[in-house]
Amino acid sequence: MKVLIVDDEPLARDELSYLLEQNDLIDDISKADGVNSAREEVEKNRPDLIFLDIQLDDGSGMAFAKSLKKRENSPYIVFATAYDQYALDAFEADAIDYVLKPFEQERVNDAVKRVAKLLVGQNNSGITEQQKNPRISLTNDERTIVVQKRNILYVQAQAGKALVHTEDQEILSKQTLNSIINSLDPHRFIRVHRSFVVNLNKVHELQPSFNHTYELTLVDGSKIPVSRSYVTATKQALGV
Repeated sequence: MKVLIVDDEPLARDELSYLLEQNDLIDDISKADGVNSAREEVEKNRPDLIFLDIQLDDGSGMAFAKSLKKRENSPYIVFATAYDQYALDAFEADAIDYVLKPFEQERVNDAVKRVAKLLVGQNNSGITEQQKNPRISLTNDERTIVVQKRNILYVQAQAGKALVHTEDQEILSKQTLNSIINSLDPHRFIRVHRSFVVNLNKVHELQPSFNHTYELTLVDGSKIPVSRSYVTATKQALGV
């Protein structure tokens, strides 16, 4: 999940960023210090979720949230503020949640989990033509490499890009892990970790690991971690 934090207080941004980094459902975090920079980040990064303060130096977070409602595929909003008197207005702006400062790990995790469920429902509403396509185009430097999806073993997030491992090559794509996921059939590929997506048809073995996590062994011998947040979904997908 891609998250944008919008707050004009650097300490608040850093605190919330730290808490989100502890959540395996989050794979990309960007920050903005006001409405104007937030608008730029939305256009550039297309976040799934925005943690949004209400009172900002250059405008109203509430007004910004209401303007986002007019967009197609607008990001989900969680208001993150020190003021509790705006809760009613927040839900009128279609906010998913309302988190008060000082932030608590459990409360932040609850908000993320709520949005994650909505995203799963959104993604499972139907397979797109792009997902049905047996090929995927990967942008690498100045080249576009066409790969048969069935040959992909797994995809790994790497510094904001995606490293695609196939049966005979590795391709570092400029696309993010999320953008590649959106091009893959959700019945054949599954996210098992904030940084890994695997081809279910390439899984050879599932083994328990430490601290309630698991590890997948793929047909080529690759070892892929399964974090706690994804264990149940992974087992279901594998018929365990």
